[in-house]
Amino acid sequence: MRIALLTYSTRPRGGVVHTLALAEALAARGHDVTVWTLGRGGGFFRPVSPLVRLAVVPFPSLEGEDVGARILRSIATLRGAFSDDYDIVHAQDCISANAVDHCIRTIHHLDTFTTPELAACHERAIVRPYAHLCVSAAVAAEVRAGWGLDPTVIPNGVDAARFATAEPSRAHGRYVLAVGGIEPRKGSIDLLDAYALLRRDLPDLRLVIAGGETLFDYRSYRAAWEERAAFLKVEPVVLGPVGHDELPGIVAGAAAFAFPSTKEGFGLAAMEALAAGVPVVVRDLPVLREVFGNAVGYGTDPSSLAAALSAAIKQSDPAPGRALAFAHTWDAAAAAHEKFYAELA
Repeated sequence: MRIALLTYSTRPRGGVVHTLALAEALAARGHDVTVWTLGRGGGFFRPVSPLVRLAVVPFPSLEGEDVGARILRSIATLRGAFSDDYDIVHAQDCISANAVDHCIRTIHHLDTFTTPELAACHERAIVRPYAHLCVSAAVAAEVRAGWGLDPTVIPNGVDAARFATAEPSRAHGRYVLAVGGIEPRKGSIDLLDAYALLRRDLPDLRLVIAGGETLFDYRSYRAAWEERAAFLKVEPVVLGPVGHDELPGIVAGAAAFAFPSTKEGFGLAAMEALAAGVPVVVRDLPVLREVFGNAVGYGTDPSSLAAALSAAIKQSDPAPGRALAFAHTWDAAAAAHEKFYAELA
């Protein structure tokens, strides 16, 4: 089967990680797979299996370009380059789903946008594709309730062995880790407040934040986050984007992994932390209850997040989390996609 998987960036965001891993697993099963993407900052953040063809469309930054204009240029650039000569065209985000005329779409999570161009992109990317997938039943239920569609659910895979075998980093002492940068959807300000409470009980504990590559402009939120940190008299370590080979060790070295996101589709970064044997605390969302069950701690606000993190650091059994992570393989995800594609064909 000739398959095109489309994503919007070469940088390490969750949807991009998903796209590459799925492409490699499908190619390993004998399919002819091409990944199409916009080359934001060059090639992909990690090496990709030679079994996968790469079509990276140059997308240089433009000084002064706002988010709305960047969205429209992203769609137009990918549309202009894409060659529709595949049995299956599968878009992984709203930009790529807008750039092609006949596609399957994986809706990883739903969001609410105020930028008109982005809101329109989000809506079209739900209603225009002819078939839909979600990585969790909770998001599929949201899509069903909001648009009357009936997505098929195929959970994410996890490269569990990569994190389970990582040498823990000791560069930052004892720390709580969050991955994904500083932005509203990641609950970054709530995490600051939780950390300030946590330090009363564990004064030697640091907060480390890794990642943060994004298409959007979160400068005002980042400024509010920095003001809050100063008010709370806490000094988090902000690593920014972390290299692909460096990340597993940073995850494995954490005393706990904090995942206070307000919206998620699956929670891949938290699942990777479980694979590394690190206790995880997430925000109490239906989707995260579905995916993680009793393998993680839950919180709804800074106080309960801090309490759950404290309990996780002091006493946790890594076995259930590791077992859960290892149960989600990319080969199983690829096999389910293969079946879904064949039924459509």
